[in-house]
Amino acid sequence: MASYETSINIAATTDKVWFAIEDVERWPRWTASMTSVERLDRGPLARGSRARVKQPTLPPVVWTVTDLEPRRSFTWTARNPGITSVAAHQLSPGPGNTVNVRLSVRQTGPLAPLLGLLASGLTRRYVNMEAEGLKRYCEADAVASPSSLSEAHRAPA
Repeated sequence: MASYETSINIAATTDKVWFAIEDVERWPRWTASMTSVERLDRGPLARGSRARVKQPTLPPVVWTVTDLEPRRSFTWTARNPGITSVAAHQLSPGPGNTVNVRLSVRQTGPLAPLLGLLASGLTRRYVNMEAEGLKRYCEADAVASPSSLSEAHRAPA
């Protein structure tokens, strides 16, 4: 098993941080660790939602949301031959008026030890880039409100 975790305190409201995290297609706007994120289904992010994620130097991977607690956490999983990756995004109260965001990645399967040896530096770098980019984005007041989110992701009427 290979794993990495980081946390960061963000001077923003829980709502603002959550809206940035749940709007996965906008992630490339605030983290260079994502080239593109394409939702493969409509409606709000929920258990079972899927997205194709492209990251620099890596092939595209489809992630499926396996757990989601609005304004608190979401976890998604990507399965490939020999390896399963699980990425978690957790929000909790931080010191003062901050939100603590904990990001983690865990990889299991027969190829996980080899991947850990070959790509642990890249994994750490990308998770740190995501945390730092999210902080900059949320603290810069750049987060869209829920009412301005793309119509493509709203549940059909």
